[in-house]
Amino acid sequence: MSEERRLQVLRAIVDDYVQTHEPVGSRVLVERHGLAVSPATIRNDMAALEEAGLIQQPHTSAGRIPTDKGYRLFVDRLSTVKHVSTPERRAIQTLLEGAVDLDDVVDRSVRLLAQLTHQVAVVQYPSLRRSTLRHLELVPLGPTRVLVVLITDNGRVEQRALELDRAPDPSVVAELRARLNALASGRRLAELQPILADLPAAFPLDDQAMVRTVVRVVEETLAEDSEERIVLAGTANLARFRDDFSSTIRPVLEALEEQVVLLGLLTEMAEDSGGVAVRIGHENLHEGLAETSIVATGYGSDGDTVARIGALGPTRMDYPGTIAAVRAVARYLSRALAG
Repeated sequence: MSEERRLQVLRAIVDDYVQTHEPVGSRVLVERHGLAVSPATIRNDMAALEEAGLIQQPHTSAGRIPTDKGYRLFVDRLSTVKHVSTPERRAIQTLLEGAVDLDDVVDRSVRLLAQLTHQVAVVQYPSLRRSTLRHLELVPLGPTRVLVVLITDNGRVEQRALELDRAPDPSVVAELRARLNALASGRRLAELQPILADLPAAFPLDDQAMVRTVVRVVEETLAEDSEERIVLAGTANLARFRDDFSSTIRPVLEALEEQVVLLGLLTEMAEDSGGVAVRIGHENLHEGLAETSIVATGYGSDGDTVARIGALGPTRMDYPGTIAAVRAVARYLSRALAG
């Protein structure tokens, strides 16, 4: 019973500290949370929690605040997660259903999540290598120039212009387009390289150089590191929490500017959990993010994750509310891509 009560005390401390940003005392806990025991008993429970490293006393004669370890136990023991309200669900659905293309969907999603959580929202663009090709188009731009257009199942569009040694026969271009779509349509882009390797041999010798050039451009497009990028919104929200950081928010801002840091973190979090993952405080190995928490989950179509979305803020975070918001926006984002 005492273990369960101590967990209740920890939950109450987290709830109060997130709301007030003030250290929490035993008498306040009894008054606000109806724990049905004396302040002396609560003080004993708080002493046990402190000894376990779950709470700490920021200064003498003060109440207690959660530690990173305390927040972790709180998150791990969440029995219920808040649900977004009906107006919030309606706003999410209305906003995302009005998007016209992938860029618009991502932009709307990241701004919406920042508004819902009042934190920094992060959306990773769908990776080409985890996407499926919907259509490949070859568009003549001039006598010797051709535009290669890749359209994925999640609406991503990649374009590359190439210069050929000579003007191609329009019938050959049409045949190449048809063969490329027959071979590649519906396949993951990461699988295409071996499939396309033998394609030039299917054409007359005079046309094989042109076919190899097109195939090379397709392969180079899929291999580019620039496919992995993220979009941020709500960075200014950090200013509301400047007192949550020991010195300044500059280290956090500097970390946010390094996209490779965030991409690496999102990739690591993808391995943490198939659902919503949470990294708290020093669990984030990058020094600039040691006083922040990140809540992230995947999104995609047909149950297949193609990228991740999340929210970043101070460790004094409304974890149930943030988890609910991230999960809800990810769900609608997936529907928008599938639609």
